[in-house]
Amino acid sequence: MQDGYFSPADGEVFYQELTWLCLNQYGAFNSPVWFNVGLFHQYRIGQHSDRGNWHWDPQAGEARRAGTQYEYPQCSACFIQSVEDNMESIMNLAYAEAMLFKFGSGTGTDLSPIRSSKEKLSGGGRPSGPMSFLKVYDQVANVVKSGGKTRRAAKMNTLHDWHGDIEEFITAKMKEEKKAWALIEQGYDGSFNGDAYGSVMYQNENLSVRVSDAFMQAAVEGREWVTRAVTTGEPLERKDASKLLDLVAEGTWVCGDPGLQYDGAIQKWHTCAGTEPIHSTNPCSEYVFLNNTACNLASLNLLKFKREDGRFDVARFKAAVRVFITAQEILVDNASYPTQVIAENSHRFRTLGLGYANLGSLVMSYGLPYDSDEGRALAGALTAIMTGEAYRQSAEMAARLGPFPGYRDARCGGVARPQQRDNVASMQRVIEQHRAAVEAIHPSEEFGYLKDEARQSWEDALTVGRKQGYRNAQVTVLAPTGTIAFLMDCDTTGIEPDIALVKYKVLAGGGMLKIVNRTVPEALRRLGYGEAGIARILQHIEEFDTIEDVVLKAEHARVKENRGKAGDRVASGLNPAHLAVFDCAFKPAQGTRSIHYLAHLKMMAAAQPFISGAISKTVNMPTEATPREIRDTYLEAWRMGLKCVAIYRDGSKRSQPLNTSRKAGGEGGPGQAMPRRWRRACARSRPIWRGCGPKRAARCGGACPRPGWR
Repeated sequence: MQDGYFSPADGEVFYQELTWLCLNQYGAFNSPVWFNVGLFHQYRIGQHSDRGNWHWDPQAGEARRAGTQYEYPQCSACFIQSVEDNMESIMNLAYAEAMLFKFGSGTGTDLSPIRSSKEKLSGGGRPSGPMSFLKVYDQVANVVKSGGKTRRAAKMNTLHDWHGDIEEFITAKMKEEKKAWALIEQGYDGSFNGDAYGSVMYQNENLSVRVSDAFMQAAVEGREWVTRAVTTGEPLERKDASKLLDLVAEGTWVCGDPGLQYDGAIQKWHTCAGTEPIHSTNPCSEYVFLNNTACNLASLNLLKFKREDGRFDVARFKAAVRVFITAQEILVDNASYPTQVIAENSHRFRTLGLGYANLGSLVMSYGLPYDSDEGRALAGALTAIMTGEAYRQSAEMAARLGPFPGYRDARCGGVARPQQRDNVASMQRVIEQHRAAVEAIHPSEEFGYLKDEARQSWEDALTVGRKQGYRNAQVTVLAPTGTIAFLMDCDTTGIEPDIALVKYKVLAGGGMLKIVNRTVPEALRRLGYGEAGIARILQHIEEFDTIEDVVLKAEHARVKENRGKAGDRVASGLNPAHLAVFDCAFKPAQGTRSIHYLAHLKMMAAAQPFISGAISKTVNMPTEATPREIRDTYLEAWRMGLKCVAIYRDGSKRSQPLNTSRKAGGEGGPGQAMPRRWRRACARSRPIWRGCGPKRAARCGGACPRPGWR
């Protein structure tokens, strides 16, 4: 009401609807909102503190420092910051990142403006290059916990394919990972927060290479690639593009980094190309926009909108989109930002990131495999409805409050010379691209009505937007929803399938959660199983952490005598034809099945044409995947038109937060101390015990439950 969005009566309705949606787990804002909003206004926290961050002052028409902390709370989870090739800018970035981490947000920066170690300094000598400063940023992230608690800081750094230090950037985390392995082998704690990983660099950030279409084509054709100087643009070195891509795949195989960001697709869907190109992303690569901007996120719980008769409640879904996108828009000028330029650019572009969670559970609840055309038809249509309706509501707000200032004036902080006078043409071009993509949604008999609704949403978004403009330069992303998925009791996060029907999550602050999928009964009923059959299958999952048939191991035979003896096969009761419905990203500890990695890309490709930003998603690959398969996956993602891709090979790091068995994630993870009872047993068979690998464990009769213990 204060900012002119509502009359008193309409404001009360809005308050009640937003409260109802949050309370009943239909949606949730990103974590910084829950961390920071209300502390000052409701509890007077921070009123005697030091000055706060920067906020937009409508009377002054500029950003100003808040008098206290939390009066203008930090509400955005996602930030993109710039850096220039001078020491002041490089160190100012470290300060700005620390302030973001303090209030629970994450940030990304393109390091390409920093000259490479192969160039010259103006005063003589050689620069240290971006990798040396990356160590500083890494340690800032290490000591400043997100939100001041145990939540780890989130950070992304990117480098363009033409940069002189690109090879060093690609191999940086791989080299550090191997150092951690050496420490683990010498007895250092290799767990999530242990000494081994705490002693090596680059563990507090994601790294991604920004690759051009020209580079990818050169890699495919085996042509050379020329790096160039930051300061002069002159050629530096000639490299083999194919071998560089091989190095990316090898690094990903070893430790999950680097990922790839595809510049061609990113610029094609850039709504504000009149200002300047997009250079980087937030830590999880879903927020893809201009430097020195921020994005607040919220996500809708898709499974909540499925009615008892099986139809998706489109009317309620659209209403929830309108309510949340309006709430996010209100946050923009009532929030604070770590620097003046980010505060002013956030006011100018007003980028929002509405998304969803629980897609994997929704697909499963319909008795569909994640890897199915019907599942992708459902995902594509729902994503199209969400973004189309969000842009329509943004256009309606523009009619009342005016379009975002950067719509008709391309100037912004940090950009000396915009490429065009305004962003009207690029904004309308992208909206038209979204509308055209609706026709490519896979035809579906069951979900055809959703495609029709999507078509209408985009027609409305185009019609109103052409007349009024848009209040927001972007409206949607698909975020990881790692924290708020727990708040909404979601079984799956973001666009992901389930990791496993039963998984164990190691917590950053210590301890472990056992998480069991609760969508299985609904899927079984959809597939025609009776209650007795469902109970039998659920009991099987509880006992063996998988829905597949299992062969009894010795420990199961001892504990569960009624199950039979070691070597006996125990059937789950599931029809083998239905196994694909319950396939997950990781292979279960006692199972053999998992979702093929190309299915992850196909699901992303179904949603990407309807997302303003990008998709935070991990393409999970099995332990036995090869670097060549990882390279092929990156190539397929490029061909599919995705913006950003991250790949993780199960078990590649010696410690990972999500596991398919208790032993893998807690007591007995690789590099952890061997429990005393097993140390005694091992000592009897090997009087001089030094540790074991798979071969040594075999000589002990396979007794060691986790090869790799120290």
